[in-house]
Amino acid sequence: MPRQNYRLGVPHGGHWQEVLNGDAPLYGGSGQGNIGGASAAPIPAHGRSHALTITLPPLAIVVFKG
Repeated sequence: MPRQNYRLGVPHGGHWQEVLNGDAPLYGGSGQGNIGGASAAPIPAHGRSHALTITLPPLAIVVFKG
């Protein structure tokens, strides 16, 4: 089940590039993801000062680089 609008804590603001999405069609997935990246907002989450609001695809991994 995909998780829409999942808040993920990150250490700083700015744009975070989605460098790997295990649900991409290239890997046989459904193609759900974050259109290449997301911008961090100054909202504390998971003990970090900023947060990304992302889509977590089903049965997959997503990796971001900030």
